[in-house]
Amino acid sequence: MSTLLTPRFAEAMRYAYRWHAAQTRKGTGIPYLSHLLAVASIALEYGADEDEAIAALLHDSLEDGPRYSGEPRAQIEQQLRERFGERVLQIILGCTDTESDSSRGQPKENWKERKTAYLKHLETADASVLLVAAADKLHNARCLLRDFRQLGDQLWERFSGGKEGSLWYYRSLAEILGRRLPSGLAAELQEVVAELQRTAGPNPALDREEEG
Repeated sequence: MSTLLTPRFAEAMRYAYRWHAAQTRKGTGIPYLSHLLAVASIALEYGADEDEAIAALLHDSLEDGPRYSGEPRAQIEQQLRERFGERVLQIILGCTDTESDSSRGQPKENWKERKTAYLKHLETADASVLLVAAADKLHNARCLLRDFRQLGDQLWERFSGGKEGSLWYYRSLAEILGRRLPSGLAAELQEVVAELQRTAGPNPALDREEEG
């Protein structure tokens, strides 16, 4: 069944620009909008309906939007509800792993505790949240693999969890999403994460020798 996008999706793109135009990908000059568009594209390629596609496009609006637009988190949440409906808002909330308001300079919670809580949340999240989360993590994992091949271990300096924490988190995500969202999307995520682990793991050179 095809998904027909209405002017609601065009409006969501305008809001994505409003909240993220000043943001770039970690450690790069790449506009953050590229990630948001990619996540929406992946979600649509794997069967998202319009609400899910809008949520994919705006999935970081509550986490990063306040910091880069200056709008309070509560105000952004209200606009999401009014402009796009309760279902879109709930999917976005389900993909947000912090309660901080970055417009006020509030720091995020401890990284490991925050990620552990999010993994636990995915164990009971609904299918729409899992779809958007998997699309988000697949694009991130693709970028991690590409950037590791260019930068090596220098890449992990961008991330709070470092190399060990980042690899643990993506292995955990792939396992949970593969179990809870049996689909081509989850399978592709598992493949990319497995390649990332093989390529960037603790001793990739030793691993290659053992394979040989």
